[in-house]
Amino acid sequence: MQLKIMPKKKCLSAGRVPLILFLCQMISALEVPLDLVQPPTITQQSPKDYIIDPRENIVIQCEAKGKPPPSFSWTRNGTHFDIDKDPLVTMKPGSGTLIINIMSEGKAETYEGVYQCTARNERGAAISNNIVIRPSRSPLWTKEKLEPMILRNGQPLVLPCRPPIGLPPPIIFWMDNSFQRLPQSERVSQGLNGDLYFSNVLPEDTREDYICYARFNHTQTIQQKQPISVKVISVDELNDTIAANLSDTEFYGAKSSRERPPTFLTPEGNASNKEELRGNVLSLECIAEGLPTPIIYWIKEDGILPINRTFYRNFKKTLQIIHVSEADSGNYQCIAKNALGAIHHTISVTVKAAPYWIMAPQNLVLSPGEDGTLICRANGNPKPRISWLTNGVPIEIAPDDPSRKIDGDTIIFSNVQERSSAVYQCNASNEYGYLLANAFVNVLAEPPRILTSANTLYQVIANRPALLDCAFFGSPLPTIEWFKGAKGSALHEDIYVLHENGTLEIPVAQKDSTGTYTCVARNKLGMAKNEVHLEIKDPTRIIKQPEYAIVQRGSTVSFECKVKHDQTLVPTVMWLKDNGELPSDERFTFEKEQLVVADVSDDDGGTYTCVANTTLDSVSASAVLSVVDVPNPPFDLELTNQLDKSVQLSWTPGNDNNSPITKFIIEYEDAMHQAGLWHYQAEVSGTQTTAQLKLSPYVNYSFRVMAVNGIGRSLPSQASEQYLTKAAEPDTNPTAVEGLGSEPDNLVITWKPLNGFESNGPGLQYKVSWRQKDGDDEWTSVFVANVSKYIVSGTPTFVPYLIKVQALNDAGFAPEPAVVMGHSGEDLPMVAPGNVRVNVVNSTLAEVHWDPVPLKSIRGHLQGYRIYYWKAQNSSKRNRRHIEKKILTFQGSKTHGMLPGLEPFSHYTLNVRVVNGKGEGPASPDKVFNTPEGVPSAPSSLKIVNPTLDSLTLEWDPPSHPNGILTEYTLKYQPINSTHELGPLVDLKIPANKTRWTLKNLNVSTRYKFYFYAQTSAGSGSQITEEAVTTVDEGKMAMASRQVDIATQGWFIGLMCAVALLILILLIVCFIRRNKGGKYPVKEKEDAHADPEIQPMKEDDGTFGEYSDAEDHKPLKKGSRTPSDRTVKKEDSDDSLVDYGEGVNGQFNEDGSFIGQYSGKKEKEPAEGNESSEAPSPVNAMNSFV
Repeated sequence: MQLKIMPKKKCLSAGRVPLILFLCQMISALEVPLDLVQPPTITQQSPKDYIIDPRENIVIQCEAKGKPPPSFSWTRNGTHFDIDKDPLVTMKPGSGTLIINIMSEGKAETYEGVYQCTARNERGAAISNNIVIRPSRSPLWTKEKLEPMILRNGQPLVLPCRPPIGLPPPIIFWMDNSFQRLPQSERVSQGLNGDLYFSNVLPEDTREDYICYARFNHTQTIQQKQPISVKVISVDELNDTIAANLSDTEFYGAKSSRERPPTFLTPEGNASNKEELRGNVLSLECIAEGLPTPIIYWIKEDGILPINRTFYRNFKKTLQIIHVSEADSGNYQCIAKNALGAIHHTISVTVKAAPYWIMAPQNLVLSPGEDGTLICRANGNPKPRISWLTNGVPIEIAPDDPSRKIDGDTIIFSNVQERSSAVYQCNASNEYGYLLANAFVNVLAEPPRILTSANTLYQVIANRPALLDCAFFGSPLPTIEWFKGAKGSALHEDIYVLHENGTLEIPVAQKDSTGTYTCVARNKLGMAKNEVHLEIKDPTRIIKQPEYAIVQRGSTVSFECKVKHDQTLVPTVMWLKDNGELPSDERFTFEKEQLVVADVSDDDGGTYTCVANTTLDSVSASAVLSVVDVPNPPFDLELTNQLDKSVQLSWTPGNDNNSPITKFIIEYEDAMHQAGLWHYQAEVSGTQTTAQLKLSPYVNYSFRVMAVNGIGRSLPSQASEQYLTKAAEPDTNPTAVEGLGSEPDNLVITWKPLNGFESNGPGLQYKVSWRQKDGDDEWTSVFVANVSKYIVSGTPTFVPYLIKVQALNDAGFAPEPAVVMGHSGEDLPMVAPGNVRVNVVNSTLAEVHWDPVPLKSIRGHLQGYRIYYWKAQNSSKRNRRHIEKKILTFQGSKTHGMLPGLEPFSHYTLNVRVVNGKGEGPASPDKVFNTPEGVPSAPSSLKIVNPTLDSLTLEWDPPSHPNGILTEYTLKYQPINSTHELGPLVDLKIPANKTRWTLKNLNVSTRYKFYFYAQTSAGSGSQITEEAVTTVDEGKMAMASRQVDIATQGWFIGLMCAVALLILILLIVCFIRRNKGGKYPVKEKEDAHADPEIQPMKEDDGTFGEYSDAEDHKPLKKGSRTPSDRTVKKEDSDDSLVDYGEGVNGQFNEDGSFIGQYSGKKEKEPAEGNESSEAPSPVNAMNSFV
């Protein structure tokens, strides 16, 4: 048997003692390598009590190791078992396991007995436990005739089971003929012995198929007892005939069926004893009869029941204590109690113990001349007896060994030699069992060897313990020493812990713990060492954890799980739901670092856990998903307390779907008046399930309820039953009563009629009453059907009336209605406003005043005054059919108003009229007024034509709205240079009768910006702007032509090509060094935007056109050149350089070409730089050179 010593720790002291371990003779987890001579060790064997299935072959296990490999032999019932003589018995090769073939022939009973295996080699013999072989048994019930049981109601009953004795014992349960388990309760329950106990019987206990079943798990068979018939009757059912034919003794029991105090059915008497073995489950049972059914309680005298080991079974009739120990011995009381009394029973419990180990003997490896001990200590109740064997033979009769001495449970060895090697057996036994342990003494002389693989790589997460193995062997026992690094000294730090098995522990590994560690083992016969490597990895962390989520059913939810890990480790992320796998459902998807759950259902609620695993660590984070939704509809609506004008409605709330119900909304339907239309009735808090509802008369009510939570409103419940209230007089009168005339001689009385719900009964009518407000007339009344209007004819014009409308039905009148005032019909006003005055405020605003008209002449409700005004037309427009008049209305009784938006320098006419509900009265006499001059609008157009070297001609059209008499024009202009700077501003006055002007003495090839506006005596008007350019100097263009003519000569072309090539090379070098381009490629740009007026090269003579070496004649881009007709239209003038000069967004390149495009009046984004990103072409380079 393999023996190991539990590991111990030795920590270095603070005095920096070298980390060397001097081990004692017993080494934790020390194993002798199998290539060294060693006695046998039993590694596997069958259990002591081995119950076999008689239908299968018998396999008795016995495995052992040793050097040389051991041989095996068996005893049966204490004598040698010669397997060679039994053809049914074979032994597995290289093993001691027996296989008995009983499936072909033979019986299992033949091989019952006690077996023991012995494994032997030249160093000793090890033995197995005594293995008791018994075949399982599942016998049938004995045939018996079971008489029907007849009992009075309330009597106790015990149905006996008495199952056959099987091996192992069967599991008992009661069922009926349909294989349905019989229901059990505090009144009816099954005892530990299998009997079925009734504390008292009831008529429903009557049945003919009480069947006890025994299940034998080992053979997987079930045996059935004969059915038992039980009939429960009351005394009243016994007629005289039955009473005469049946004696009292024929009834099951003779107790009265009246109520009675408890009596124990089991156990009997007031006290009993129970014995149990240590480590088993202690089961105590008390079952009582009585009427009413007794309740069972348990206490322990002079002690308390162990909390974590105590359980109640069988409706508290059985007390169980698991892992019972000697401390659980004592007296236990069960108390049976009902309304008529109580009894108790005391069970005295004694806990015995089969032997158990305190210290089992361990294998002992010694070198010649060393000392050692084998210790075998066990305990039990009663105290076990210790006996020793050597190589399977009692030590008393074994060959004598002068190196050993027996001292009770200890064998002492001194000055051992090789012949002292043997296997010792310790047997601890008492009446409840035995323990057998093998421990060898192996005498060897071996230099150290390290069993851990060389160059093993250990990877550990930072801040966690690191354990570096150094499994070793040697005899004498080696000392172990650890080093760090190739030339490191022995470890001195007190942060290390060295275990007895040679393992080095770094309790908290840090990054600087990374490195190579060397383990050195030494004894007097030699030395061995081994290197291992340690790497410290960053811990895996979840830096973005999933968060608690509340989502509505049917929506989509996502959980984020962002993981940070060591770069050398590959994490795997998995998701769990309620600590189990995610449902196999396509609604669950994992996208990048998110778990997405689509179309969430109620079953999806729970705890979702993100688990990030690497080969070294694992972290997790969880979040709870709560699935909410609108509540389920309420149900079970009920109407109670039904009165004439109230009723109580109650209901049962539906499921709140994880969001508390905040309120209930109650609606009603009036099936008599508005069937199918539901109206709001009331609402109550979410904690109420009833509501007292106020009702109206003569309504056929149905109610429904809706629940509301934080998500929304539930579907309506099913409608309640209908409830028709009695008719009554109306509670209210019509509303919105008005009296207005539609004609000058009538009064139209209107009202909002009552609806069917408000009518309170059949026969709804209205009593309409009226009289003049200022007269002494009596009320005039009429009764009308359920309408909403009545017309009174023959009234004077616009007279105030008092009006009232009262509702009534067959049950009576509504309360007295309120009186409202109305007026008979209006007519047009008769008088025009007088004394109309006009005060001109400025050129666009005038103020009008008038006198009010007499109130009686208005003949209606005054709504205000209306001014009609219009501008006098010139002769060219007078032939039009009508004059466009403008209207301004001033509400109420105002007698003045302002006329805005007038045109300056104009002739206006106006009149004023009064307005009532019928219409306008007559107009006042026309009033004429004039507006003064104003500033003019901008000139209609501005064009620049006929540009020359030093002059530009401007043409324009006068303002479309001069707003007065023009006095003059003002022209301002200024030059714009190549850097967009504006030059000095020139101011020029031009007579008002001019529409053309020529500017002379301008700069050659220069862009100018012009500002032009008109003036009246009121001031300056809006300005119009334009830009234009004077033309290029023809002499300089001719010079450029001559230079190009020279370039057409053959000798010069070759020279220029060479120079151009050289310049190109220099430019390329410059480009590489500066990572920039050269000049802006003007020619390519101009080719791409060819201008029809100015071409870069003349085709007729081959000369270069516009490109010369003169720095002051740089061509502009196409968008800024003057068109071929030499005019600049207003819409084209939006391409103004002033926009760029003043906005400083446009730019010029080094060659003078303008960067920036024009679009309307907005500037485009400026170019990113003044230099091109390309190298210049050879042609441009030649132009620059020439």
